[in-house]
Amino acid sequence: MKGIFFLDERSSADLGLHISSGGILNCPEVDTEPISIPGKSGDLILSNRRFKNTPVQYKAFTDARALQCISELKTWLLQKSGYRRLQDNFDPTFFRMARFVGPLNIESYVLKAAEFTIVFDCKPQRYLCDGETIVTMSVAGEIYNPTAFPAAPVIRVYGTSAGTLMVGNTVVQIKSINEYVDLDCELQDAFKGITNCNGNVYAPNFPELPPGITGISFSGGITKIEIKPRWWQV
Repeated sequence: MKGIFFLDERSSADLGLHISSGGILNCPEVDTEPISIPGKSGDLILSNRRFKNTPVQYKAFTDARALQCISELKTWLLQKSGYRRLQDNFDPTFFRMARFVGPLNIESYVLKAAEFTIVFDCKPQRYLCDGETIVTMSVAGEIYNPTAFPAAPVIRVYGTSAGTLMVGNTVVQIKSINEYVDLDCELQDAFKGITNCNGNVYAPNFPELPPGITGISFSGGITKIEIKPRWWQV
């Protein structure tokens, strides 16, 4: 099997580009700060309760379209800023959010073929593709997180008037709803399309889905909810 990667769901094979090894399995570094205390052997460790970004490297090679491939590749990698979805066929059940910042150094160019390494700067999470499956609830229920890490879901709340959403022990007050409102629990933001709805929501803490089972209920004018759980591992 030839290795390929997908960036924004476009395949590297479209450019005649293949990879010889998968890099998406790398583990991130835990963000901690050692603190030295005079007279006390050993450092104290202060945890910042987060993982750092991690590099993902692909050893890549082209077919006979090397020159054309590399020109198109530079455009593809650099045409968008910010994070983009990155996936490969070595472990297709996961994807990362990645950004390419360069440079792109061609290690060899012989007989119309080229070899080089592509490095992405990635968020630490390895997102499960299954975590993009929408869970719909018209009545109170439960959702199960199969991973060891708390997930920050996107929750779409439908309704006709004000209501209350409870996810585990976290309560979100929806002051008003115009058809629906989206709650991005990672960004801690409420919106509908491009319209900011933070003023319509009271949420001192946005919900998260810890490992295991979380109960979910709603009342008032809320008619149903849709949850994209965004499960992840490291």
